[in-house]
Amino acid sequence: MNKEPDLHKAVFIKNVLGLHARSAARIAEIAMKSTGKVWVMKNEEKADASSIMDILTLVCEKDTKIKIIIEDPGDSDILNAIVDLVDNGFGE
Repeated sequence: MNKEPDLHKAVFIKNVLGLHARSAARIAEIAMKSTGKVWVMKNEEKADASSIMDILTLVCEKDTKIKIIIEDPGDSDILNAIVDLVDNGFGE
């Protein structure tokens, strides 16, 4: 039986500075390589992951829970790359 890939994953912001312009730019850079739309969601607010400004409107401080959502199952590598980036504190 073939299992469909997950279309979303939750992750916590780990770096002390939170989700700031430089980290948002790194998410956007990855999201722009996707086939379908990629979203960052905080609570009920949803931002286009390919837009630095959209991401920054979520105002995510350290320990904020966000969800990364993909619309195209073929973008699971994009989903995993963004989750890994956030999990690793954006390399900072």
